[in-house]
Amino acid sequence: MSRRSSRPARPARLAGTCPCGGPEPYDACCGRFHAGAAAPTAEALMRSRYCAFVKGDSAYLLRTWHPRTRPARIDLDPGQRWTGLEILGATEGSAFHTTGTVTFRASFRGGSLHERSRFERVEGAWVYVDGEFLDQ
Repeated sequence: MSRRSSRPARPARLAGTCPCGGPEPYDACCGRFHAGAAAPTAEALMRSRYCAFVKGDSAYLLRTWHPRTRPARIDLDPGQRWTGLEILGATEGSAFHTTGTVTFRASFRGGSLHERSRFERVEGAWVYVDGEFLDQ
């Protein structure tokens, strides 16, 4: 005999999945990269950087930015509320590549950001190089 719960299922965001939209909890998904593990792909790095924006982790954003294009500092808006990430496409960016791109749409209260980001490996680790804003 099976047991049924009268409580409705919670939306994934409330059920503890990672802000990047992955099925794992934050600690098992992007949290491990924020804690120091290397992202295995350009897409994984992109997702972890989105989570860093969600969590206001400017140190991680700077640490994963290419030294050639990294700004001296990042001033994040504490009032910015990121609401979702959609990966639209990716080229290369695997363990067998040295470069890759990820096209995504990141939603926030009041709008969205549509970008194609470029990534490279530096000393074996994926880093963000720059991005091209695309039409909404």
